Amino acid sequence: MCSSVGLAPSTPVEQCLAAVKADVAKDGVAAPAADVAGLQKVVAGAQEHGIDLKVVVMETSPPIDTPLRDIATEIGHANPGATVLVLSPGWAGTYSTTYDRVLLEAGQDVAKTAPNPVVGTQAFVDQLQTPDFPWVGFTITLVIGVTAAAVLTRVLQLRAKRSQHTQIPAEQVE
Repeated sequence: MCSSVGLAPSTPVEQCLAAVKADVAKDGVAAPAADVAGLQKVVAGAQEHGIDLKVVVMETSPPIDTPLRDIATEIGHANPGATVLVLSPGWAGTYSTTYDRVLLEAGQDVAKTAPNPVVGTQAFVDQLQTPDFPWVGFTITLVIGVTAAAVLTRVLQLRAKRSQHTQIPAEQVE
């Protein structure tokens, strides 16, 4: 995390986090200098679409991805209403009170596999803007369709049974 604000890796974590928060507060981005301009453009584009995006890019990855989500949560708490993306080589962590975890994780998946942080961040924003499949409507339609098919099947069974009884000769009924 320290590398995203130009501090040495030996800097205490609390000091690095404070520097990252301050950097993000300025322009929405805490990243190595080479990525800042491109990320600022992506953040500005996201803002035009109503997404308050904050991005942190780390030059090295932790052993697991959990610390990235922890950092994203810290940045999110410092920036209420923001959606936060933290990227490292091969990992991503997110935080948002606006988007659900499923959508965030879908965005993480496309962001962490991108060739660089700018492309990954843009892919993340694009994923947030992708319309969801209307599962509720689909489920309701499916339930109604299955119910109608079951009722229709039962009605046809009863008709077939009645017509079978009316076709039986009178001497067989006795």
